Formats: sequence, C-alpha cells, structure tokens
Amino acid sequence: MRTLNKRSEFLAANRGLRFPMPGFVLLVRPRGDGDDTPGVGFTVSKKVGNAVTRNRMKRRLRALARAAIPDRGIGGADHVLIGRPGGNDIVFAELAEQLDSALARAAKKVAR
Repeated sequence: MRTLNKRSEFLAANRGLRFPMPGFVLLVRPRGDGDDTPGVGFTVSKKVGNAVTRNRMKRRLRALARAAIPDRGIGGADHVLIGRPGGNDIVFAELAEQLDSALARAAKKVAR
C-alpha cells in the first residue's frame, strides 16, 4: 500500500468516484499506470474540529485503511478517505462496516 503525499494526487482522486458514508467520504480513482499497489490518502478539514479532533479522526481512518484496503481495496487505484464531522462519535466497528460497504460499492462501479 502506498501513501498519497502530493496535492496533485489528491486532486486527481477528487475527479474519481465518490462514496459518501456517515463517518467519511471514500474517493476512488483507478490510476491506470500498470502498478497493482493500492494507494491511500487521508484528509480531515478544520470543519471537523480542532487539531486534537482532526488528528484522532486521521488515526482512526489510518487504522481502518490498514485493516481493509490491502484485502478489499481496488488494485491499481488511489483511495482517499475524507473525515466528516461526527466521525469520531461513531463506533469503530461501525466505521469498519461502512468502509467495507463503500469498498464493495466501489469495486462494483470500477468493474463496469
């Protein structure tokens, strides 16, 4: 799993598919570069809360991605998780179910 670092990678992912969930939004964009490694990036805006809240949300999103993306992520695609307000209030297991659901929907759409 590779990490997205550049702003251009996040902007490219924003032009891809969007799967909103109550705790986060999943963006998926196939890269088409022949590399089957899934890419992952995280972003949480100041609308979510102060620095402590945003960092907690990013830690939770990282843990979700480490558990789900290597197995159920789309190979050769970039995945961006955008934290939403109230995402920290959702139980972690429920967030994991939401990510599984979003990845399943993404796999169906990308397969078309």
